[in-house]
Amino acid sequence: MCSSVRKMIRLWIAALQLSELFVSSLVHVLYGFYIFSSAVAGDLSLALNELLFKPNNVNNLELVPSETSVAPATANGDLPPIVLVHGIFGFGKGRLGGLSYFAGAEKKDERVLVPDLGSLTSVYDRARELFYYLKGGQVDYGEEHSKACGHSRFGRLYEQGHYPEWDEDHPVHFVGHSAGAQVVRVLQQMLVDKAFEGHENTNENWVLSITSLSGAFNGTTRTYLDGMQPEDGKTLKPICLLQLCRIGVIIYDWLDISWLKEYYNFGFDHYNFTWKKVGVWGLIDCLLGNSGPFASGDWILPDLTIQGSIRLNSHLQSFPNTYYFSYATKRTKKIWGVTLPSTIFGIHPLLFIRVLQMSQWRHPPDASPPYKGYKDEDWQENDGALNTISMTHPRLPVEHPSRFVKDDSECHPLQPGIWYYKIVEADHIFFIVNRERAGVQFDLIYDSIFERCRKHVFRKTPPTLPNQTQH
Repeated sequence: MCSSVRKMIRLWIAALQLSELFVSSLVHVLYGFYIFSSAVAGDLSLALNELLFKPNNVNNLELVPSETSVAPATANGDLPPIVLVHGIFGFGKGRLGGLSYFAGAEKKDERVLVPDLGSLTSVYDRARELFYYLKGGQVDYGEEHSKACGHSRFGRLYEQGHYPEWDEDHPVHFVGHSAGAQVVRVLQQMLVDKAFEGHENTNENWVLSITSLSGAFNGTTRTYLDGMQPEDGKTLKPICLLQLCRIGVIIYDWLDISWLKEYYNFGFDHYNFTWKKVGVWGLIDCLLGNSGPFASGDWILPDLTIQGSIRLNSHLQSFPNTYYFSYATKRTKKIWGVTLPSTIFGIHPLLFIRVLQMSQWRHPPDASPPYKGYKDEDWQENDGALNTISMTHPRLPVEHPSRFVKDDSECHPLQPGIWYYKIVEADHIFFIVNRERAGVQFDLIYDSIFERCRKHVFRKTPPTLPNQTQH
């Protein structure tokens, strides 16, 4: 009798898990289709508008520089560029047509760059890509790393960098969303370690400031809900959302439809697993997990587990001449000691289930905790993608200097080397893609970021702002 009851309970749990997988997969596919179709509709509308209302006088045409035709970044030489770095599944300028990952925030300042990095590639690979995007040259992933992961050493060629004069005397501001914040930290450490062949003069002072928007500093329990094994933070469960994602990405890259990959690219071109190069057997090999980025672990999800973040953070420092600021987001609150979603309609449908699941997360009792002193309750507050504790500042394995602020005025004058952080009521995608969702909060957040970069963060004399003269 007892065995039959236990069997029924196991079947019921399995049915619930499969139902949750089906719903999560459906929601993610629908949202992806919505983003893609919105970009296509926007491009078609723009093309039709230009065709029907093309001005007769060519002198009235406004020339807009593209990502491939790079305009010099020295139009206002006193202003360091602000570089917006996207997160997982993100895209930069030039992808998805006219759609903006940062919902048009880049238009708030005249010297903003929005690089297009691999949307699913590892933090390491994306940091390398970001360096060459700015400095110019062919992306060099490093001989040792490339051999270990089984991909080509060299990648995309930037014939002209978007900020070729970048050095200690011409530093930049970085603003990273989600995994983009960790990418910037890894890049700064690479500059210290002089990790770029032919660029031996790099150091930490090439980075003037790092601003994190829902930054993934210490990993997230969502990776385990999506399919990473909590025992090691590296491998995938046999049946999970990430397995479906893995299969879809492999087939997408293998088909190698040029116009489609120009529109959106996961960033695995340096793995060369297209149908022309590996054939059908190569596809089967990738799907079976014997080759490719998912076999070597050289993709973004292992870096976003708590264990993976600890491995990364063990080599990363915060530096005394760099300014750090972080916006941590959450969409949960405690009710009678239980952490629950703080709202129903204020959370994006893509994230609502995950907000609830993450607020109730329990690390498996038969698995070793990811670090000494781990407590489930510390990781319950979240924004549907990341845990709030992970977004404030680097904590694991060593906590970096930090200061909680409620109002920006509390931290002026800013001191370098300290992570100032605020906690904002918002879900993980509140400040990207769709500007209307955030409303006035969108402007408040990005205006404060750009104002801080322009007025409160500098090493020498304050820069001359546009339409201002020095006296």
